[in-house]
Amino acid sequence: MKHASENTDRMLSAAEHAEAMSGYVREGKRRVDQLGTRGPLRFSADGALHPDILAAYWKHGFYVFENMIGADELTALRADADKVIQGAPVRKGANIDAQGRAAYGRQFAVDPYILIKPLSDPWGGTDVFDGRHPAQMTQPAPGKNAPEEVVHVLTGVCQTMPSALRLCGHPQLLTIAEAINGDDFVPYTEVAFVKQPGLGGSVAWHQDGATHWESQNWDEGIHGFNFQVQLYACTERNCLWVVPDTHKGRVDIAALVASNAGSELIPGAVPMVCEPGDVTIANRQILHGSFANTSPDMRVSITIGFNRRASVLGAQGALFRTADEIYDEERVDQRSSVIALGIDARANHYPKETRFCYQPFAGREDSFRYDPETIEATIRDYNLNDLAI
Repeated sequence: MKHASENTDRMLSAAEHAEAMSGYVREGKRRVDQLGTRGPLRFSADGALHPDILAAYWKHGFYVFENMIGADELTALRADADKVIQGAPVRKGANIDAQGRAAYGRQFAVDPYILIKPLSDPWGGTDVFDGRHPAQMTQPAPGKNAPEEVVHVLTGVCQTMPSALRLCGHPQLLTIAEAINGDDFVPYTEVAFVKQPGLGGSVAWHQDGATHWESQNWDEGIHGFNFQVQLYACTERNCLWVVPDTHKGRVDIAALVASNAGSELIPGAVPMVCEPGDVTIANRQILHGSFANTSPDMRVSITIGFNRRASVLGAQGALFRTADEIYDEERVDQRSSVIALGIDARANHYPKETRFCYQPFAGREDSFRYDPETIEATIRDYNLNDLAI
């Protein structure tokens, strides 16, 4: 694939970018279909996550759970996400949205929006996030009528989307989290990645884990994992790509790309293709990234991260606003209270659904009821306390 950096006269057009990826896309789809890393959620007779799913996850570092989120919940998530996306400022620092209304979310301590230039790679080849995205992706030229900036990430979605808070109390998601991280699992962060058709940007190849690579207690799960709940179909051209088995150690990404003649189409990667309502799980140590969305398909992925309590407690934070903070018991408990509130919010909305029992808050449920006072105390600016390792 020809890169913008190799094109001194002009950037690739969106159509040229899509065409240049065609062979890579076909090969990636062929590979992923052979791995056995997708299927419906299954449990063993004792109610635990099925051992075949756990084995596939630990072997390859990812899995796709098919058809986990029902139609009604998808509708609510899409409506909330669309409302927030439509309220985005027209550009960084602006106070109005594209319709001339007051931009949403100016009251929060953390801006609800990360905005980027269309089809760009804002982090690749920069020092952002401790420089963990060392190689920049190809940045096709957007169309003449493209907006100046587009939404790339929605942050703090539990306070901007009521349906997202309820999603954080989803009993099946939390059962999976318990199976992977133990019954004292804790949250990391909740955001939404947005790739609008023909506009969505890249996320350069990276591994998420930042703090524990040299730990004496290192293992393949020490940095936790991320769910992504897919609100729309994820195709090979707009989805997250992963390199199977790379959660087993640190990858020299710059050297890998250099050895591939400088191309970001690195060998062995596979696409996490999904239907609406599918949920992906990816180990935070797996090498992953996504390409500019030159397809006609929308992607919105609600991303919910979880850590082991043992990995977080006493650790020094890393990445963005939590860097250099020490995560003590009070801090971990405060951030974890969002799960407790999400469980009660979900119980109110889906009263016939079996409620998940979150062990760190067992016996304290009455302190985290879904009422205005508790919502304000628990959720307002909660993402200032993300547990980033």
